[in-house]
Amino acid sequence: MPHIVQFTSPGRVELVENDPAPLTGGSVRVATWYSGISAGTELTAFRGTNPYLTSTWDAERRLFVPGEPSFAYPVQGWGYSEVGQVVEVGDGVDSLAVGDIVHGIWGHRSDAVLPAAAVATRKLPADVDPVLGTFARVASIALNAVLAADVRLGEQVAIFGQGVIGLLATRLATLSGGRVLAVDTQASRLASATTFGAAETIDALRPGGAGELVRELTGGGADSAIELSGTDRALHEAVRSVVVEGLVAASGFYQGGAANLRLGEEFHHNRVRIVASQISGVPVALGGRWDQPRLVRTVMGLILSGAVDAGALVSDVVDAAEVADVFARLDAGDPGILQAVLRFDAAPERAR
Repeated sequence: MPHIVQFTSPGRVELVENDPAPLTGGSVRVATWYSGISAGTELTAFRGTNPYLTSTWDAERRLFVPGEPSFAYPVQGWGYSEVGQVVEVGDGVDSLAVGDIVHGIWGHRSDAVLPAAAVATRKLPADVDPVLGTFARVASIALNAVLAADVRLGEQVAIFGQGVIGLLATRLATLSGGRVLAVDTQASRLASATTFGAAETIDALRPGGAGELVRELTGGGADSAIELSGTDRALHEAVRSVVVEGLVAASGFYQGGAANLRLGEEFHHNRVRIVASQISGVPVALGGRWDQPRLVRTVMGLILSGAVDAGALVSDVVDAAEVADVFARLDAGDPGILQAVLRFDAAPERAR
């Protein structure tokens, strides 16, 4: 019987059985090998803070409004960083064959039936570590943030939050020619930021705030900043860190209010621009040339070539049955966990 990760209620997540989906024409069945956990997004489901769980998303008006939540517990199928092997091919499919290894988005589940077109361009070479495929989405989020911050050769960019996506953004901004100042509260993550190309590292908890030190180290302010921690305090410091009319890409998934974001201070007096970066769309100015498939192609090309060492970010590969323990550690802020990956039973022994 296939299994799927289920958020049963706030603070409770488990692996449960679910019925297999029927194979249809034009689709393939994939046996999941690995599924990466996106801590920021998925902790909102674990904690019950995601707005979809507390209000109604009016898709036509694009507003959250009071009413029945768009999603209610138990919630199944979250997760967007999967890798698996094609084990069955439906009628009319000639772009994939049994045995192909693909990456894509189908949630933390052991068995998935997908349109062949959704994964036909997402094959992984047989000679690479399949876990690398779990980084396609998170690396795309990082690249989207770098594009939103308009990082250019010779410019200085402060990146707040050096979790998985922040570290990927640090590497991608460095590859783009930017000089990165990495900000975080954890010394281990700042050390990783140096490895990923950061020219300077800054303790977010320093007296006076990180923004003040960024301004000192850059001789007047960073050209742009990327905020990926998802905290309003960090967003405020990002605003403080940039030059007059500087750009801040707000890329974190912020929850609740923003008492620490004081818009009457540096934001107002330095005429700072704040733009939202979210993976459902690319920056408007790039819309004619960039889209989500191009983001994926770009980051996977860099990862598979070794230009971005995504494998170094994997701290935990655990059996899917241990999902509750992983989320307990993430919820507690365990500094020893970075990228956690769930391993399903179909994963080959040589990769286990």
